[in-house]
Amino acid sequence: MDHPNSHQSTHHTYSDVKTLISWSAPGRPFRKKSKEFYITGLMVVILIDIILFVFSEYLLMFVVLTLYFFSVALSSVAPQNFHYRISTQGIKVEDHFYIWDELYDFYFKKIDGIEILLVRAHSMIPGELKITLGDVPADHIRRVLMAYIPFREVIKPTFMEKSSDWLSKNFPLERQS
Repeated sequence: MDHPNSHQSTHHTYSDVKTLISWSAPGRPFRKKSKEFYITGLMVVILIDIILFVFSEYLLMFVVLTLYFFSVALSSVAPQNFHYRISTQGIKVEDHFYIWDELYDFYFKKIDGIEILLVRAHSMIPGELKITLGDVPADHIRRVLMAYIPFREVIKPTFMEKSSDWLSKNFPLERQS
């Protein structure tokens, strides 16, 4: 007979974990940039550096040049494919595993014409997981995830997102084809 103050605990075994969906896709959105993009970006950097030179901000000039070359590297090198897995315990991106208790909600967004799954986390780091879908339909992922975390149909853009959208719309670095 069980003691009235004892409580039963449920023990989960490895066999309880089920993979709901898994796929491979690029680690970030990628679109090949034109020569015009690089030249326009370089002209903007030179203009900013001239202004910084006038004010004797040499270290800041170096930072601006470094950021430009970093963006050139990211926009010219295609990302490697990552393996993504959604299971009954959470989301795995390559070797990093996030349990459902760490994740807040999710939504979808198009970045450079590519459908992206964004999963917000409770903690500041990573803050948000950006997962490329590859060939997996967004509706299928939505149905799987809704059993574990809420779906947000509308997310209010942050000040930085609004600013970057305005800049890219009004001052494009390349013509849209």
